[in-house]
This record gives sequence, C-alpha cells and structure tokens, in this order.
Amino acid sequence: MLINAANRLVVLHRAIQPASGFAPTLGLRSSFKIQSRNLATVAVSADQSSSTSRTSSLPSISNIEAAWKEMSPQEQESIFHHLEGLQKKDWTQLSLDEKKASYWVSFGPHGPREPLHAPGSGVKLLLGITGCISAAIALFVLIRSASPELPRTMTKEWQEAATQRAIDQKMDPFTGASAQGEKAKTFVQSK
Repeated sequence: MLINAANRLVVLHRAIQPASGFAPTLGLRSSFKIQSRNLATVAVSADQSSSTSRTSSLPSISNIEAAWKEMSPQEQESIFHHLEGLQKKDWTQLSLDEKKASYWVSFGPHGPREPLHAPGSGVKLLLGITGCISAAIALFVLIRSASPELPRTMTKEWQEAATQRAIDQKMDPFTGASAQGEKAKTFVQSK
C-alpha cells in the first residue's frame, strides 16, 4: 500500500514538472488548469495500473477454502486486503465467488476459529474411553482371581465368636459388646 502511494507521488511529481525545465508562458490560471488536468489523468492511470497489477498477482479466489492453508501469509494478507476493498463496493455488483470468498475469509474455520477437534474424532474418543474402561475392568478381575482367599478371621462365624468372648470378658461395658441396649456393638463385619 505504501509502495503504491509512493509510486503515485513520483508519477504526480513528474507530471507537475515541465518537460523543458521552465514554466509555460501561459497565464497562471491556464497553467494551473493544464497541470490539474495532467494530474487527474496521471492519477487515474496510476490507479488503473496498480489495480490491474494487484489483481493479476492475486491467487484465484474461486476455491479459497481449499487453497487457503497452502498460501503464504503474504498471499493471505493480499487476498484479505483485496476482498476488503471489494466489500466496500455495492454487493449486487460482486460475483458469487467474491461473496463466498469474502464471507469465508471473514468467518471461516481458520486461524483462531479453527475447530479444536477434527471431524470424526468423537468416534476415536469414544473407542479410546471404552478401551480404557474395558482394560481396567479386565485388570481388576485378573487381580481378584489371583488373590488369595480371605483370612479365617474374616468369616462371620469367627467374628460372632469374638463378640461372644468380648461379652464374656465384659470388655468396654459402656459402648462395647457388653454394653446394655442400643449402645452394644458387635465385631461382625462380614455378611
């Protein structure tokens, strides 16, 4: 953008300076009119040449969705600025490809709006979680099947006998097994 502005200034400066190095002999007003006409034609031709050179150097916008990721950041920026200029026009004059490209560059799934999970990753996630849970259950069953039997003190008969012995010895008469009423506790834990 700055290069185009600098080129315009150089072209305008050359158009203002007389070719022979001295001012024309016409009056001040007539020389101003001639110079302003020259400025207008030079400015228009500079605008036309810069817009044609800009559009010729731009990649095609017809299938921007597919080509966007392969473009360099400079190409992406030039297309963005080109489409930004097109959006200032009347939208009824824009082609369908230009409208689609403008919308996609502004709101498409690229850059910060790129989805975190690719399409189809939900199935992979579900299969992974199911596999992990299945492996955990299999490991639990394997460990339980390889574990030794419970010790004899964990049987219900042993725990009832331990409770009877505590009552016979009058252990903890206030809150233990030999307590009266609802406060009585037993040693039975197994079912």
